[in-house]
Amino acid sequence: MIVEILFVCLLAKLKRYKIKYLFYSWTFYPVLAVQLLLVLFQFSLFFKTPYFIKFVPFTEPAMILSFMFALFKYRLYKPALLGSSSAVLGTVLNKFVMAQNGGLMPVYPSLSYLTGYVTPELFGSMDSVHVLGDTATKFKVLTDYIDYGYSILSPGDLLIHLFACFMLYGMITAVNRAHGHDINNKGGKLA
Repeated sequence: MIVEILFVCLLAKLKRYKIKYLFYSWTFYPVLAVQLLLVLFQFSLFFKTPYFIKFVPFTEPAMILSFMFALFKYRLYKPALLGSSSAVLGTVLNKFVMAQNGGLMPVYPSLSYLTGYVTPELFGSMDSVHVLGDTATKFKVLTDYIDYGYSILSPGDLLIHLFACFMLYGMITAVNRAHGHDINNKGGKLA
């Protein structure tokens, strides 16, 4: 999620929104806490500590729930609907490719081998879902091959992550409006 969050913040800055206003809203702190936990989980693998892998199934619901306070406070219904639709489509794609591959998600690491995030031996011990992809893999285009060096995602995973992108961007625009920041006015404040 680090890359996606940085992308959203860059987009918001290009649109002249102030990111600092997020830290003025208490609704941002549950989101921040969950994102920091996700970073901890991802980087624990660098230190060959697979302890947190058992909590991975809870990360997606935790991420979605962390936005609930902002959803209701700032009425972010449109970003939530767009993000939820994207997450459902991503989940369907992931379930489809897993069904085509015997209930397993094939993974094609590249950069992660160089960074040490994963090793071939790690795939047998990590979890019961992810396996190293091979020539027998079906629908390779939907498998985990988008390698950041600290995380390997599928196109479905990217669609699931769009939920957080839509919600975070919606939060940024909402907190800017709440603080009277108008991007159409050169002074930046509402008249």
